[in-house]
Formats: sequence, structure tokens, C-alpha cells
Amino acid sequence: MRGWLPIFKRELSGYFVTPVAYVFIVIFLALTGVFTFEIGSFYEQGQAELRTFFGFHPWLYLCLIPAVAMRLWAEERKGGTLELLMTLPVTRAGAVLGKYLAAWAFCGVALLLTIPMWITVNWLGDPDNGAIAAAYVGSFLLAGGFLAIGSAVSAGTRSQVIAFIVSVVLCFGFLLAGYGPVINFFTGWAPQSILEALASFSFLTRFDSIAKGVIDLRDLIFFGSLIAACLTINAALLDTGKGE
Repeated sequence: MRGWLPIFKRELSGYFVTPVAYVFIVIFLALTGVFTFEIGSFYEQGQAELRTFFGFHPWLYLCLIPAVAMRLWAEERKGGTLELLMTLPVTRAGAVLGKYLAAWAFCGVALLLTIPMWITVNWLGDPDNGAIAAAYVGSFLLAGGFLAIGSAVSAGTRSQVIAFIVSVVLCFGFLLAGYGPVINFFTGWAPQSILEALASFSFLTRFDSIAKGVIDLRDLIFFGSLIAACLTINAALLDTGKGE
């Protein structure tokens, strides 16, 4: 992991020297507001809680996080700077970790800017702040999972468009793994063990559980293992030179 910290600092600061980062944050905050207050009818519910707010996060991330991830390595390949990056005194694992953590931290900044929502519900009533805090943790882990998938895909191509589309498809698959109609499709002809295995890969199931205030060690292990596996694939794709 040698050299990951300088890469992390360089990448994170790089997000805020271009207008792209600010456009992403504005879009994210605007969409969360629209989905929560307009589509989710926040005020009409008459309850001081953020379940509606967090309920839309998986679907917002489905489009927004791959947009962040697509540039991580595809841009390096297209611009011819990947070889230059690899000549620096940093290991491939360090470069992968540094770029990933910088992107994840950037997503975390965007998420933290929604804290006024939390303040609002406390002003309106007496919400379960423990459950809200857990939901923020779950949302951050969910973003990390999507980002890890997108980073691995980006490492395999020089086209940001291809990286975006493939990442969205894969992330959509992880969301639908625990979706009711999908499980019902397999019910009746697939063994119960397969159904349980399929449901265990569901981002929706994992996130919903955490958003209810239950931070299960198994959910943390799932996201941690997924991120580690994707970053390993990420580094392997760089090692083999795939996508050149």
C-alpha cells in the first residue's frame, strides 16, 4: 500500500479544482430534495423521520456514483497518464487504494452536506437519531460498494462511457438481487440455498437493514469484502494491462 496517502491527497484536492465536483454536489443535493419533498411527500407524512430521504439513496447512487467512478482509471488510460502514474514511487495497490479512498471521501462530503435534513427533522419533532445515524453509515457504505464496482470497471477500459454503462448495469444487478419480483421469479424451482445466496448479495436488503438502525456485523463484513474484492480486481486489471 506504499504511497497511497499522497495519491489520496492529490486526487481529493483535484476534485475541487474543477467545476465537475461542484456540479455533482449540486445535482446530488437538488435530487435528494426533489425526491424527498416532492416525490416522497415529506411534509404530508406528518412524521419527523428520514426514511423517505434515505429510501431514494440507492437509486440516486445508481446513476451518480458510476459517474464519479468512470473517470478514475479510464481517464488515466485515455490521457496516457497511467504509465506516468505507475512510474511514481507508489505501488499499484497504493495507487488503487489512494484513488478509491479519495473518490469515496468526495462522496462522503456530498453526503455530509445533507446534514441540514437531519437538523430539520429534529426541529420539527423528536426523531430516532440513532436510526438516522445508522442510515448515514449505511448510505456511506452503499456509496462505497457502488464506487468499488465502478472503479474496477473503469480499470478495464479507456472509455468513460463504457465504464459508466457497465457500472450502472452491474450495480443495478446488485440492487435487484434482493428485489421481491426477482426472488419470486426463482421461488418454486430454485433451491432455498440459492435464494438465500442471491438475497445475501442484495444492496437493498443490506441497506434497508442498516437504515432501520440495525448495524449488523454481517452487513459490515459484506460491504468490506465486496470493496476489497473489487479493489483487488482493479489492481489485477492494471497489472495485466487489460483495457490498453
